[in-house]
Amino acid sequence: MENQEPTKKINSTSEETKANLDSLNKAEVVPPVMNDSNLIDKPDKSTDEKAVSPPSPKKPIKPPKLEDKPFDDFISNHFIPGLKTSIEKKGILVKDIKLVEGKRPVVGGNCWMVYCEISEQRRFWLCFNKELITSDKTILLAESNSDPSIVESFLIDEKKTTLPLLISRVLQRLNGQKWVGTN
Repeated sequence: MENQEPTKKINSTSEETKANLDSLNKAEVVPPVMNDSNLIDKPDKSTDEKAVSPPSPKKPIKPPKLEDKPFDDFISNHFIPGLKTSIEKKGILVKDIKLVEGKRPVVGGNCWMVYCEISEQRRFWLCFNKELITSDKTILLAESNSDPSIVESFLIDEKKTTLPLLISRVLQRLNGQKWVGTN
């Protein structure tokens, strides 16, 4: 009979263990408190970095292309100075160069024109049908204070009109007349 008594104790211990386990399962889990003063004093970096860092921009805003500027601004501030400089680099004196609106020589009709007079009484007009650099263009050439003797379409096959293209093609046309450069 002695053997049965310890069995009761074991059973009572099992019941106590079950009760303890049940109370542990029901108890709230409390995070351990850290006593390291360095860790306690440091703020949470991830929270501060999110608050301080500025939002990243999607894409930088590109300045408008020269060719997208208003017609008068583009011609007066970019095309005319660039063309004048390019002609003078070829050793030709530019007496007058300006943007005018008026009646197109020979052909007639109102349009915007870049009028240029260079040395040896040579003149040319680059005419724009509309107040757009992409509009239809003609070039007129005159020598010795006479009326223009050559009227041609200008840049009719180009899909895109740019400042360097306009300048180079005017120079190419003047070179074709043997007005600039050496041939």
